[in-house]
Amino acid sequence: MTEITLLDGSIGQELVKRAGDKPTPLWSTTVMIDKPHLVSDVHDLYFEAGARVASTNTYPVLYDRLVTANLQEQRFQLWASAVEAAKAARDKCGSGRVAGAIGPLIASYRPDICPPAAEAENLYEEIVSALQETCDLLLIETMSSIDQADGALRAAKKSPLPVWVSFSVDDFDGSKLRSGEAVSDIIPVLETHAPDAVLINCSRPEAVSDGLKIVSQMGFPFGAYANGFTHISDGFLETSPTVDELSARQDLSPDEYARFAMEWISQGATIVGGCCEVGPAHIKELAEQIKQAGHTII
Repeated sequence: MTEITLLDGSIGQELVKRAGDKPTPLWSTTVMIDKPHLVSDVHDLYFEAGARVASTNTYPVLYDRLVTANLQEQRFQLWASAVEAAKAARDKCGSGRVAGAIGPLIASYRPDICPPAAEAENLYEEIVSALQETCDLLLIETMSSIDQADGALRAAKKSPLPVWVSFSVDDFDGSKLRSGEAVSDIIPVLETHAPDAVLINCSRPEAVSDGLKIVSQMGFPFGAYANGFTHISDGFLETSPTVDELSARQDLSPDEYARFAMEWISQGATIVGGCCEVGPAHIKELAEQIKQAGHTII
């Protein structure tokens, strides 16, 4: 059958749940300072569930986000701590890869306030340089506009590592990015930078399914990892949001999530996993269904 790369699930959300503290705009970052063992624990759980890629807890650990909490001088230490936790879990498992996760500048789902591509390229170069030394691949996540993806890819493609780029689509219209641009219009930026895989993430699984129908025709290896939120609320799009502005779905059981992911595989996806609110139980069920279908997890 098919070789499937099984990603992990939510990192930040799992850390919030396990830390037991009130979420802050940098909730998953401060955990590495206050309770670093939790990061390794979460990675361990995903490898035990069957995942073979650990996404580093670096998605929001960017200079422009850290400066708001006066943590910018700790960025190198935080990047190193995140990578060490992922590598330790991978080594404990005995196999797998570490993906250096890189999120949007300033805020998720807000491409309207993101710096233009040329400026973003310069801002991303530092984290790309740091992660490329210790990771197996770079994972650019939750790109919500074409220009936003262009900026991140400009920096990432200077690295010798494989680069995967993942877009976030409108929660109720998967044919559009969150910017309102058509998913079909990402082709020029993909042709320019030639990423090693194109994915859709952090959107409702129903919207992801619609978006993948378009991405599957673009000629790149592709995949997806959806979130488990009801939708991205207006409150979360305000300045310095916290995750308690969002609501988790009550109808997305591990079996139901796996049903979506298996549909993506039937469309030709070779990379699947989970995003926010998709936890170890979801990944375990997905791993079991992938194997029952005769596929090989790599």
